[in-house]
Amino acid sequence: MQKNLLEVRNISKSFPGVKALEDVCFSVKEGSVHVLCGENGAGKSTLMKIINGIYQPDGGETLIKGEKVEITSPIKAGELGISMIFQELNYTPEMTIEESLFVGRWPKKKFGQIDWKAIREKTLELLKQENLSYDPETKLKDLSISNLQMLEILKAISRDADIIIMDEPTSSITNKEIEILFEKIADLRARGKGIVYISHKMDEIFRIADEISILRDGKVVETRPKDQFDIDSVIALMVGRALGQGYPKEDVPRGEVVLEVENFSGPAGFSNVSFNVKKGEIVGFAGLVGAGRTEVMRALFGLDERFGGTIKVHGAPVEVRNVQDSIKNGVVMLSEDRRRYGIVPIRDVKENVTLASMDQFFQKGRLDKGKERSRVEEICKKINVKMASIDVQVGTLSGGNQQKVVLSKWMLQDPDILILDEPTRGIDVGAKFEIYKLMTNLVKEGKSIIMVSSELPELIGMCDRMYVMAEGRITGELDRDEFSQEAIMRYAMNMAKKAV
Repeated sequence: MQKNLLEVRNISKSFPGVKALEDVCFSVKEGSVHVLCGENGAGKSTLMKIINGIYQPDGGETLIKGEKVEITSPIKAGELGISMIFQELNYTPEMTIEESLFVGRWPKKKFGQIDWKAIREKTLELLKQENLSYDPETKLKDLSISNLQMLEILKAISRDADIIIMDEPTSSITNKEIEILFEKIADLRARGKGIVYISHKMDEIFRIADEISILRDGKVVETRPKDQFDIDSVIALMVGRALGQGYPKEDVPRGEVVLEVENFSGPAGFSNVSFNVKKGEIVGFAGLVGAGRTEVMRALFGLDERFGGTIKVHGAPVEVRNVQDSIKNGVVMLSEDRRRYGIVPIRDVKENVTLASMDQFFQKGRLDKGKERSRVEEICKKINVKMASIDVQVGTLSGGNQQKVVLSKWMLQDPDILILDEPTRGIDVGAKFEIYKLMTNLVKEGKSIIMVSSELPELIGMCDRMYVMAEGRITGELDRDEFSQEAIMRYAMNMAKKAV
């Protein structure tokens, strides 16, 4: 019989105005993968942060291998054999790969000096072991989100922990990297490790789980072996309601072309990219990781430079030298890395929402706080941000609600064109449905949306047209009646007969 490596009993935790967890019981057996499901805001991350020592519970107890313990900090958690891969990537951009892998546990020489030679050797050994061809001296700021996520996975595994918590580990890595991760999980399971796996991807859940627990509104509503669930029952228990149609797509009349991009090229590896977007249209951008989709959008929004090409908004050429130019022309962007480019986690909702629109609330040099507060409450209600008040720190909200705060910020600008880069990354099925509804409502209001996503089903479900990229170029354009995963993948792999 498998023994419990980890067990929590009657764990409760409250924040101002929010009961995050209530009498939660949860356990992980040796040599098993226990999947934890739930909507954003259900309490999953709070529970994991308690297990990892970031938060202290208001009540309840934690046992490791049958012995009661107090996990007062992440360092203590590490000493007890717990390692965690976080969904939100928290990293120091100026750190190198080798510094990041061993931060807080640097090997020392005889007289207390850091043994950099040993760090280099161990880093190279780890990278070789995981088939990752990175230079140990590369700074984290020069890595993609996918690379950073793989490093976080490597860091957690390298600590030889008995209990490994994986919070949405595949949210931004390639299919090839996912296969590498699943092979590693199988190896860890065979070695008797216990894995807590948090994911919203149903195919992953049913592929690797031994047990599934479902958290809703801070309570565990069901725990069973995987074989006693199916996808519909998991979703129903997660959201407490039937979602109905997965993609609330509506046919919206499309108007004139509002954005034209021609022969766009940049140093980030994209060249001669041309496309257009019409009023009331959702235009998708598909492609494999590294195809250049995000790089094109960052340059279009003024975050990165470009070598050449023209941009026309409502038929008039515009010059985009920076983000301010883009916003002035009615183009805004929700970044795939919301914590780095979208929100200020330690500031409250009100400040985050008005960050790009403060000029709207100043009259004769004075801030109209009443107007600011009223407008933020109005926009957050429209976008259905779930929070105690607009005064709570954004960093305490769930990932889905953080995403809605970023959308609220841009909606204050009343833009014509929204670029949404991976808008549902790390968001549960219920929150995804809400984001899709928001997109539908926006195009019904006459807005236009560019949607970049690595999830083909949502592109197929939500878009009117789609461009596919490979190796920094657009290789195909498809209308809605031409959508299929096979056709998109042929263009994404540059295997179609004709490129555009």
